[in-house]
Parts: sequence; structure tokens; C-alpha cells
Amino acid sequence: MNKKKILSKQQLSFMLLNFVAFTAIFAIFGVIIFSLVQSTLYKKVDEELLFLKKMMVEENDSQFPPGSPPDRDKPDRNLPPLNPRIIVLHWNSEGEIVNQEQIGTQFYQNYLKDADFSFEPLDEITSMKINDQYTFRSLSFENEENNDVRYTQLLISIDAEKNLMGNFGWILLLCSVVSIILSITISYLLSKKTMKPIIKSWNRQAEFVENASHELRSPLTIIQNKLELMLTEPNKKIVDTFESIALSLSETRRLSQLTSDLLTLARADSLESQLNDETFEVDEFIQSVCQPYSEFADMQDKKLWVQLYADTEIEADKSRIHQLMVILLDNALKFTAENEEIGVKTYLEGNKVVLEVSDTGIGINEENRERIFERFFREDRARSREKGGTGLGLAIAQWIVSSHNGTIKVLDNKNKGTIFQVKLPR
Repeated sequence: MNKKKILSKQQLSFMLLNFVAFTAIFAIFGVIIFSLVQSTLYKKVDEELLFLKKMMVEENDSQFPPGSPPDRDKPDRNLPPLNPRIIVLHWNSEGEIVNQEQIGTQFYQNYLKDADFSFEPLDEITSMKINDQYTFRSLSFENEENNDVRYTQLLISIDAEKNLMGNFGWILLLCSVVSIILSITISYLLSKKTMKPIIKSWNRQAEFVENASHELRSPLTIIQNKLELMLTEPNKKIVDTFESIALSLSETRRLSQLTSDLLTLARADSLESQLNDETFEVDEFIQSVCQPYSEFADMQDKKLWVQLYADTEIEADKSRIHQLMVILLDNALKFTAENEEIGVKTYLEGNKVVLEVSDTGIGINEENRERIFERFFREDRARSREKGGTGLGLAIAQWIVSSHNGTIKVLDNKNKGTIFQVKLPR
């Protein structure tokens, strides 16, 4: 299975997971909203029915003598005006409507003439249809002290609510379709965005493995060839094979350094490396680090100058800051020629301590400045190999600075060469 197929399969998996998640969220919200709207609409209707039932029962108990049904035409002080949508039906024990005149003859003849009263359930709000066209909420209760009106049934039309819920349902359905389309689009964009760091990591890993293999293969090949050459001439003295032994030792040291650098970066990636912070004086520490390099520079007919203006303390991992300075000073010495200068400078900038290592060497092309902190990146591989570089030093330097919540960047020197500027919090 090739790389493209694996990444496409993973992106499709992310897309499906996001789509299912978004669709489930939209569906749950849709059901909740629909249920809340429906219950709110019908709750108001049901409250009106229950309130009217309570008032009518109280009126029957307090003002109307037994056998005298409530008369809708007689105004009452305590009974509030009825909602025009509410219809009051009085039924006798034989299941006949006894208040035809109150509800209107035409309405009775057209809709209620053939209606049958269901004695069950009582005191419960139910939904019913009349002529299979009109929907009502119904509440029936028994009038125990009134023989002529055995049961009272309260009806309230809910066609408006039903139409509203129907329209609302269609709106929700339309919104659901739009939501599904949005879910697909958003899921695709999110999966594509999610895959970017994975693809970047994949490419970096593949490049890292390729470069590491190449870097490890070269010294191993040289060592193997020199040892095989020595085996072909077993009678030779050490002095006669000095060149092969020296080259093998040199490559062994480079291999050891490469392995150490790789281990450092591997631990950094896995967050295993921990900083041992301590407080120390910046200028004094930088002076001690630069002292041996001043001698190295003199031996190579180069000049190393130091200007220390920080005069403050910082809390940091002293050994890691020492490693950082060694990397920067090694690079400066490697890529400067005789009679050129390397400079180290410290100063304060706000709440930052600034460390600068500059040189007047060959410099770095502008298009490569953003890549020099990449692992195994070397602007001139042939020259770097001659100088003994592995392409991992600046990557380690960047990790050290980042782990101290600082920044590192490359600047142009005024005349020629490069300035590495490090800013660390005080």
C-alpha cells in the first residue's frame, strides 16, 4: 500500500468520523428543538382546558343547584370569558348532547350530530378529530351532582398549532438537509486540515530516516573499507597503516557524535528530556564558555571578541545553554576563514536576555534561512562534510532555545557573514 493510498484512507476515516459527529449533533438538537416547541404550544392549550375545568367545577359547586347545568348565556362574576376557540359540550348519561343551542345549531348539525361521547378516559387531556378534518384537544369530566348534565367535555381547536408544527417540521427537515451538506463540507475541510500535520510529520520522518541512513552509511562504509584494506595486508606495521587508522578513528568519532545528536533529538521529540534549571550570572557564564574558543581562534589565525552587557542572572539549564553556545561557536569557527572575526555579545532587551554570536564568514543565502534549523539541512553538503558537520547542530540549538521559552533567528551581519540571535526570558 503506497503513501498516497494510506493518507487518502486516513483522511476518509477522519471525514466520516467528523460527518457522523456533526450529523448526530444536528439531529439531537433538531429533535430537542422540535419537542420543546411542540410541548410549549400544547402546554398552553392544556393549561387553558385545565383552568376552565377547575373554574366550572367550582362554579357548579358554589352557585348552581343540582340539576341546573351551567348556562353559557348567563354571565357569571367568577367564570372568566371563554376562549373563542373553546367549545363546551354537556352530555347526559345516555351519551346525548344537551346544550345544542349554546354551541350553535349549524355547528351541531354539521359536525356533532353523529358524535358519540366516549366515557373513557375521564379527567385526561387527549387529542381527537371531528369529521377527520379538524383536530381538537379534549378534556372530559363527570358532574356528580347534576343529573341532567352527567358529563362535560371541553374542546379546543389545535389546527393552528398543528399547522405551525407541520410547517416547523418542514423547516427542520430543510435545515437538516442543509446541515448534512454543511457537515459533509466541514468534515472534508477539517479532515484535510487534520491531515496536514500528519502529512508533514510523515514527510519529515521519511526525510529524517533517509538522511540518517545516508549519514550513518558514509562513515560505516569508510571504516569498513579501511579495515578490509588492513586485513589484506596483515604483515604491515601500525606505522604503515597510520592513515587508515586515523581516518577510521575520525569517522568513528563523527559517527559517535551523530548518534549522540540523534539520541538528543529523539528524546526531545518524545518529551523525555527534562531541564535542570538553576540560577546563574549570564556574563560570567558566557565568558567562561568563550575562553577556550578564543584560544582556538588564535590557533586558526581568527579573532574572537566578546562584549558582555547583560549583567543579570537567569534561571535555565546551564548544561543546555552551554551546549547551545558550543554549537553556535563551532559553526562560527567552521565557516570563517583566516583573519576573519567571530563575535559574542550579550545585552538586555526589555525582559529578555539577548545572546548574539556573529561572524564575518561565508554567510547564509536568504532563501535558506528558514530551513537551516531543519534536521540534516546543510546549505553546502560537500563543504559541511569537509568541516565535519552532521546537519543536526542547529536543530538541537532550536530545541534548547524553545524548551527555555525563547527564540532564535538568523540575521545579516552588516558587512558579511551571519548573526545568530537568541532571546531568553530573564
